Amino acid sequence: MTLCLSPDEIEELTQKKRYSAQIRVLRALGIESRPRPDGSILVDRRHYESWANGGKERRAREKTEPRWNA
Repeated sequence: MTLCLSPDEIEELTQKKRYSAQIRVLRALGIESRPRPDGSILVDRRHYESWANGGKERRAREKTEPRWNA
């Protein structure tokens, strides 16, 4: 298993071919990504798998509603 998602996996995940469109979709999903020097995208496989399994990054984002009874 590789450390990062492959370009084909990113394209399948985002349903987009252009790097700029892929980055927009990844941001909207809350998946961290970084640009490579050649313009392609790097997505850490562990981060993606944690996100896909409802990991703590996702749960922390879902708990943003204020506690009105506090």
